[in-house]
Amino acid sequence: MTFIDSKPHYAILDGLRGVAALLVVWYHVFEGFQFAGNKPIIDFINHGYLAVDFFFILSGFVIGYAYDDRLGKSLTIGGFFRRRLIRLHPMLVMGALIGIVSFLLTGMERWDGSHSTLLLTFVAFLCSCLMIPALPGMPREVRGNGEMFPLNGPCWSLFFEYIGNILYALVIHRLSTRALSWLSVLLCCALTWFAVTNQSGYGSIGVGWTIDTTNVLGGTLRMLCPFTLGVLMSRVFKPIKNVRGAFWTCAILLLVFFHVPYIDGGELLCFNGIFEVVCIICVFPVIVWIAASGKTTDNVSQRICRFLGDISFPLYIVHYPLMYAFYMWLIKNKLYTFAETWPLALATVASSICIAWLCLKLYDEPVRKWLGRFAK
Repeated sequence: MTFIDSKPHYAILDGLRGVAALLVVWYHVFEGFQFAGNKPIIDFINHGYLAVDFFFILSGFVIGYAYDDRLGKSLTIGGFFRRRLIRLHPMLVMGALIGIVSFLLTGMERWDGSHSTLLLTFVAFLCSCLMIPALPGMPREVRGNGEMFPLNGPCWSLFFEYIGNILYALVIHRLSTRALSWLSVLLCCALTWFAVTNQSGYGSIGVGWTIDTTNVLGGTLRMLCPFTLGVLMSRVFKPIKNVRGAFWTCAILLLVFFHVPYIDGGELLCFNGIFEVVCIICVFPVIVWIAASGKTTDNVSQRICRFLGDISFPLYIVHYPLMYAFYMWLIKNKLYTFAETWPLALATVASSICIAWLCLKLYDEPVRKWLGRFAK
């Protein structure tokens, strides 16, 4: 919406990003039941957190496709950074704003029942706007759950996305395809080691949201591995011929893989970790390749992909402050299942979609259009 480039657009990839964003919202509903009920695992859509890894490989593919052949030539590194900031940062600020409003409306209550102060809440808001993460236990970590960004937890992935964009501009895009291939292999090996040896300690790769050794290492690998794979794919991509129904096929694949239950077992090798790395290293690249090879062939698919692509980032950024309020309601009312709470759960999802669309139309698109003049 902000920049008109000469290259054709991958509409189906936009649509799949929206599908993944919707599945993240759906996953966080059931994360609430697990969190409120202090359950060891999530009962439903257990692998929804892998949507973040799918976002990273999409980001690498699209950024490599859009900028690899002109960064440092027709586009300066400074211009690239300005474009990425204009694309990402306005909604990040809006997410922080919705986060502080949600926190204020819930009485600035921490998860342990104590209350934060207005000053610390405002400091947390400013740091969220500036992408300055909080350390666990420090005063401005106002919710008391150890999140980098306590007013809007999912911003942790944007923190790593920014790091990936910086590394891309300074290092990755300069690598030859052969060097990039070797880097991808090394990162895949590192991510595989992290996942299958259960470095997180709880049989899952769902790390990166807090500042400690395990989460920083895991979050970095979760970003760098699929992001670099995506860039490599953009360089060697050749479309598959005669792909039909690519959007619906890929959307169903995401739906199926995200809903696979937690895979228990494995003393030396974590079975759930094996499933996760298979998804990230094998399944997601195949989905992206199929989607990039296909085209929307009817108005309905085109409109669905356009709508999903447009709201994907706003939805991802704005939904979690509503989830905080939903989680607190679950805890206070001691309700831990979807069957008990489905009207409010669905209302939370619907409200998130509506707020995302309003933020897109009334804020994000106008602001990015205005800022676009400074990106040349």
